[in-house]
Amino acid sequence: SAPLLVITGVLLFIVPTGNETIEVIWIILSYNLFYSFAYTMFNMSHNLMCPLSTRNTIQRGGLSVFNQISTIMMSGILVALVFPMVIMPILEVDRSKWILCMSILSILALPLTLLEYYFTKERVTEENMSKEEKKIPFLVQLKIVLSDKYMLIMFIYFFISTFGSSLKNLGLVYYCNFVLGTYNDGVTQTMVSVLGGIPMGIGIFAVWPLAKRFGKRNVTLIGFLIMALGSAICWMFPTNLPIVLVGQFIKNMGSLPSAYVFMALFADGLDHIEWKSGIRCDGTAMSIFNILSVTTVGIGTAVFNAFLSSSGYQAPETIDGVLRVYEQSDLCKNLITFSFVGFETISGCILALLLAFLGVEKTIGKKQLEIRQFQKEECEASGETWIAPEIKAAQDEERFMLENEEAFALSLKAKCEKKGLNYEQELSTHKERVEAKKAEQEEKKLKIEQKEKAKLVKANQKEADKLAKMSEEKRNKFLLKEKTRKEKEDEAWKKESAYGVSDRSKIKAELEKVA
Repeated sequence: SAPLLVITGVLLFIVPTGNETIEVIWIILSYNLFYSFAYTMFNMSHNLMCPLSTRNTIQRGGLSVFNQISTIMMSGILVALVFPMVIMPILEVDRSKWILCMSILSILALPLTLLEYYFTKERVTEENMSKEEKKIPFLVQLKIVLSDKYMLIMFIYFFISTFGSSLKNLGLVYYCNFVLGTYNDGVTQTMVSVLGGIPMGIGIFAVWPLAKRFGKRNVTLIGFLIMALGSAICWMFPTNLPIVLVGQFIKNMGSLPSAYVFMALFADGLDHIEWKSGIRCDGTAMSIFNILSVTTVGIGTAVFNAFLSSSGYQAPETIDGVLRVYEQSDLCKNLITFSFVGFETISGCILALLLAFLGVEKTIGKKQLEIRQFQKEECEASGETWIAPEIKAAQDEERFMLENEEAFALSLKAKCEKKGLNYEQELSTHKERVEAKKAEQEEKKLKIEQKEKAKLVKANQKEADKLAKMSEEKRNKFLLKEKTRKEKEDEAWKKESAYGVSDRSKIKAELEKVA
């Protein structure tokens, strides 16, 4: 996807002028080449890196957060600061400047995409690389994915969320130029984006601890209600800058969990599908995810453009070297405001309600243990020796390090012969450095393990102290409540486990028929 991103990204903006028919054809083709091929290829691979890097839900959640940091922070810096304050006043409506600017951004994508390719690893995929790959028909995978209630909830969630984000992003510039501020004033959009977007920065340090404490689903659900509240404040007072800034701050506080932890929830959904079907359907699920991403942005763009055209929007234009900006109608301003903050007021409530039915993370730990057991049984049934993935990964890493050291020794020997250096002495010095670094890493790993153990002991002690402070009657009520809760959870798990066994048997029988 790396070279395609560059080529199609440039093609989007170098639209030939002079013939309207050619312009329309060029726009349709370049748009589809970028979104249907280049962006889709990259986005599928990029978004799957979080689910496929590890099965550890804590590591996966942290990875999801830090993966989004670059996306949100960089887009925030460019959109909130650099673009409205520096770039837009320079570009104005000059076509050649827009082409140059977007071409530079497209070219920058090449080395960054290659960097991700060479320095990432699909550990979950590697778990089954030693086995003979089974060809699973696409329609079977599609049926498995689309018949899963958790996946359907996440797809509907993603569609509504992406549509709302598309309307909001498209409406931002128009809202700041024609409703809240004046055209290209270089201040209004910056203040809305920066002050409203501060939570997206400080939230990096808060969102994952909260998600670990209260659950990814629960924190995201509450977040959407807060987002709806902030959007409603902006919607009620769309021309009052101070109130809008407060509303934007509240809204983005609520948007934090969905922005940072959604892919961790999606990864749990992929593991859930593997547990109930015995098949990894990552590619199929991500294909649907990507289709929704691309088509929803297109739908959002079409809806927003329909709002503008139906309300009599008049675009700024340059006449005799002078830029003319027209006053927009009340209907146009209202539709722009609805796009920027109105829709998310409604969608925030809908998404919160939808997430109430997404319980995929509750039993994901148990499901991952069973997946491991299924893999072990399948391996032993085929007459092979079972090696746990983390042990195999450690063995592969050790083998890689040995091969690397052998290659370095040969390179060092040639270097010493060329420069007249003492090979044995140089090799000894290198080995000392490697051993020192290894010892440092082991010490760091030991400290982390000790810290985790200390946290667990502290948590257990805190719980014990809490019980000790209670009266006997209150303690008995608390313990009875906990026992009842655990029994309900165990009963729910038994039912879900039974459904999982049934689904797995049906899918296995279906695959045997196809084979």
